[in-house]
Amino acid sequence: MHTTKKALLLSFLILGLLIAGCSGSDKANPADGSEELATAFTNDSTLKASFTDNRVAGMKGIAQNGQLRLFIDDVTGAIAVLNQTNGVIYRSNPLESDSDSLATGVNKALLTSQLKIDYYNSFGQMNSINSYSDSAAYDQIKLESIPNGARVTYQFGKAERTALDLPLMLSVNRFKELSGKLDKTGQRALRIAYTENAEKAAYARNDKALVGLQLERAFKAFDDLGYSDEDLKRDMAEMSFTQEATAARIFLASIEYTLDHDSLVVKVPNDGIKAPTAYPVGNISLLSLFGAAGMEEKGSIFVPDGSGALIDFNNGKTKYPAYQQSVYGADLTMEAVEDAATEQKVRLPVFGMIRAGSAMLGIIEEGASAATINADISGKLNSYNYVYPSFTVRNKGDVTLQANGQERTLPKFQENPMKSDYTVRYAFLSGEDASYQGMAHYYREFLVQKGGLPERKKENGKQGLPFYVELIGSISKQKHFAGIPYQALEPLTTFEQTQQIISQLQQRDITNIKMKYSGWFNEGLNHKVPDRIKVDQAVGGRKGLRSLVSFAKEQGFELFPDISILTAQTGKGLDEKKEAARTLRGVPASLFPLDLALNRRDRSKSPSYVISPRKVGSYVDAMLKDFEGYDTGGISLRDMADQLNSDFLKNNQVDRTESEQISIQALSDIRKEDMKILAEGGNAYALPYLSDITNAPMSNSSFKLEDEEIPFYQMVIRGHIDYTGTPYNLTSYTSVRQYILKCLEYGSGIYFEWIHEPNYKVKDTEFNNLYAVNYELWIDQAAEIYKEVNEVLKNVENEQIIAHEKLGDGLFKTVYESGIFVIVNYTDKQATVEGITLNAESYVTGGEPL
Repeated sequence: MHTTKKALLLSFLILGLLIAGCSGSDKANPADGSEELATAFTNDSTLKASFTDNRVAGMKGIAQNGQLRLFIDDVTGAIAVLNQTNGVIYRSNPLESDSDSLATGVNKALLTSQLKIDYYNSFGQMNSINSYSDSAAYDQIKLESIPNGARVTYQFGKAERTALDLPLMLSVNRFKELSGKLDKTGQRALRIAYTENAEKAAYARNDKALVGLQLERAFKAFDDLGYSDEDLKRDMAEMSFTQEATAARIFLASIEYTLDHDSLVVKVPNDGIKAPTAYPVGNISLLSLFGAAGMEEKGSIFVPDGSGALIDFNNGKTKYPAYQQSVYGADLTMEAVEDAATEQKVRLPVFGMIRAGSAMLGIIEEGASAATINADISGKLNSYNYVYPSFTVRNKGDVTLQANGQERTLPKFQENPMKSDYTVRYAFLSGEDASYQGMAHYYREFLVQKGGLPERKKENGKQGLPFYVELIGSISKQKHFAGIPYQALEPLTTFEQTQQIISQLQQRDITNIKMKYSGWFNEGLNHKVPDRIKVDQAVGGRKGLRSLVSFAKEQGFELFPDISILTAQTGKGLDEKKEAARTLRGVPASLFPLDLALNRRDRSKSPSYVISPRKVGSYVDAMLKDFEGYDTGGISLRDMADQLNSDFLKNNQVDRTESEQISIQALSDIRKEDMKILAEGGNAYALPYLSDITNAPMSNSSFKLEDEEIPFYQMVIRGHIDYTGTPYNLTSYTSVRQYILKCLEYGSGIYFEWIHEPNYKVKDTEFNNLYAVNYELWIDQAAEIYKEVNEVLKNVENEQIIAHEKLGDGLFKTVYESGIFVIVNYTDKQATVEGITLNAESYVTGGEPL
């Protein structure tokens, strides 16, 4: 081999080992080999049955209360929960999974598994192990009693060497060198273990032959040679490939099951996940078949896509992908976001299974920010319909190394696992509560008890339906002086003009106005980082803001000055090296503006950067200090309840679960200042601190697998938080009637986004998305929409939605807390339901206040 080539390969090898060394540090999971893990595990189950039940024959009854009974199989680790209210049994694994004619191979094994672990090898490739094939099948599970339940510990894999522990390839010369040092028996073992590959001038490992006695003989030959890790590294460099580390693939993990009133609480402790450092755990999937429904059953899967969606059991959509969505959307430090987001985010960490007379609701209590909701129907991988959560333990990225003009991509892992346990509460509902309406009611009451929602809103003399309006103060625009380009603020709506617009709204009998004012400080809409607040002179300066605050108090509308905390543009006071969050590649996480014409990110323009979560606290403190002098009474948070990002800064990472806690603390600090918070998005962790939500999910993503859109989100928060969707003038609605019907069905406020200046003022700027925002073009229609919707919803102000029902195609009924109902007809045809005739694109109301 050429000296230059050897140097190049060794350069890659050394760099790769350095990266692997940094990525492999694991203070939480110190296990670095099979021997320690194997020694830590002893199969000495001490669990004894407290009771039995013929309906779950062969399983031990281990815990019970007035509502539930918990059973476990001490051979496979499977569990069953008996709901004593209706006699329904929920099993972690289908009872007749062995006879499933569709599932084969690993999919067959997963039907009997409770936990699946995805781990990475040294190539960055993902491999999977499960609690049946890799643990129970080897009699490697241990059961222990804990208060109100049991802990099941699994050892995955066996402490045995396999063919993977032998060199993948040897050069011809190296093979001859090693063979020459062996006796005839060793030489024969080596010839069986490796076959000549003339094309590569090498001997390749013959994995098919390396089983049983032949594998033992091959290991003896290498042991006789004294073959070491240094030999392996040298052979690896010579043949220009990367060999997997030789650590045994032994993993440990536990599941804790406890009964809590009407729920089963299932926890995977983070510190119980043990893995060799050579094989970092990427994800875990928990109870993927719990409560699964067979091919003959009727019902639906509930998924938290946007406002909520149902997937009918056995709907026959076997050609479409499975449902899979990350809770709280994408982590912007992990994904290169190129396309515009076309799907709704998951705002609530819930999921469920609904059958006639019985339902199961899953609530992710810990680890939601690292969770993904998965669901699929029968007829694809197996004969069951199912939904379950999976959790990210470590994120993986790729880093490209360059040496002597060549490059190579190697995996880069999150330094430490997520600092969170993974806990899911399963609630079992029966009777009329066994529905998505019952699930929403249960989850709402659960949040109230846990402090997860603000107190109920009070009527305050019937203020009417909220009318949300966002006014944009100023934007940055390129201008010219003597032919020289420069950036300057372009005022679009000054404080004085804002007062004029509000007055015109009030003259049109629009009440309960909630005004979000963006682009007012630190150089416009895409402002500098909020480490200090300097009101822009272009819109009226500090004096103008104080005048607007006084006007708001006099006229009785709510003012919410808007601030972005989690993202900032370059050149706007941001020190990218110190303040921007880092990706796994070690570079600042950036996001480029969207080109609406191409539906792609425009990399010719200046990007915005993801702010490190560690800076959030100091920004909020500085912001609150400067806000004291204005007494606005409210604040709008553009991204705090909408985004959740990590920071993978080397040796100082903030994972997504830690980032969530930082956001919660920031929201709490703002509320302590007695400021109302209006926020975009409305992720679950932010709900206790919010008074209003804009851009709340008003639909699902319309994935092909889904069958029905439902207002689950609205049924949870209405009465506690006021909300609205996206601004009507910037939505895709082509019919104002459809927008009105949606507001009535979902109990939503009206929302517009405006500027005072003509629309052409935003032309040739980075704000082309503001294409139809001049208020004069919309204000009269806004008044008409508000009048019609308010005429209905003012009667159910601050009331919860207690029922929702699909009456037919395009026909829906919403019942509010007082008994007043609305039936909407989205279709272009007349329809008759419940003895009531509705014209096309119309609605009727009924019911009397209770």
